[in-house]
Amino acid sequence: MSLTLKQLRYFIAAAETGQISHAAMEMNVSQSAVTASIQGLEADLGVKLLTRSAQGVAVTPEGARFLARARGIMAAVEDATRSPLGEESRVTGRLRLGVTYTVAGYFMARHYAAFRRSYPGITLELSEQPRAAVENALVTGGLDLAVLLTSNLANHDELDAETLFRSRRRLWLPSDHPLLASPQVSLHDVARLPYVMLTVDEASRTTGRYWDHYGLTPQVVFSTSSVEAVRSMVAAGMGVTILSDMVYRPWSLEGQRIEQRVTVEPVPSMDVGLTWARARPLSGPAQVFRAFLSLTLSSGG
Repeated sequence: MSLTLKQLRYFIAAAETGQISHAAMEMNVSQSAVTASIQGLEADLGVKLLTRSAQGVAVTPEGARFLARARGIMAAVEDATRSPLGEESRVTGRLRLGVTYTVAGYFMARHYAAFRRSYPGITLELSEQPRAAVENALVTGGLDLAVLLTSNLANHDELDAETLFRSRRRLWLPSDHPLLASPQVSLHDVARLPYVMLTVDEASRTTGRYWDHYGLTPQVVFSTSSVEAVRSMVAAGMGVTILSDMVYRPWSLEGQRIEQRVTVEPVPSMDVGLTWARARPLSGPAQVFRAFLSLTLSSGG
């Protein structure tokens, strides 16, 4: 038996929310990842932890007992991850942290809250800006550190970067789309369909790179900077799109279902990480934040 912290986090999220879809949203992963993880956990333990129904999931008696233990394990892990930074927990000062749109909306909130709880002596000043403006502020000293899409980073000469995780890009379709019945989906199939293009955080430029690589062009019927608009339009059948798991949610604001499929051709991941000016050493607060985020994500947070 080899349990992982990721399995415990996914199980706790599903048990507490009562929905695999809600757990997936909370963990910023796909529903299939949560389901597979919990099924593996049940197989390792030899017991059923959750019962499934049309209304969601509920813990079994064995699941309730294991949930208490899992929470205890995760609390111990949080204490353990803070203990190597015991001296740094006393660091005080200001950290000017730049973030881009996608990071601000779909990644930063829970990590910001956890950092504030762990390091109350550090004042964290968040600033949302476009990627180019964040890069310029890092170089000129207007920001100490940034969390952004490292896969979009342009100024490699003056900036250092550390990628923290990679979010897979997949095809999004409405729940009644004919391609869902197909054994496999290629970008050639997608190129024949109406396509809804997201433009925020240079998404259209990134999309253009891999479409160009395969010699194809999507049939764009609408471009928007709003992820929620893309979600609603795909769910309503206006078109399809390819976006990352980090911004995926299974339901539109109107309550319509969105499905995902992996394309035959590899599509580049959306990478999230830290970046800072190479010419200046990281301040104490910046070093603490970097270590905190690296530890949190490496432990499955």
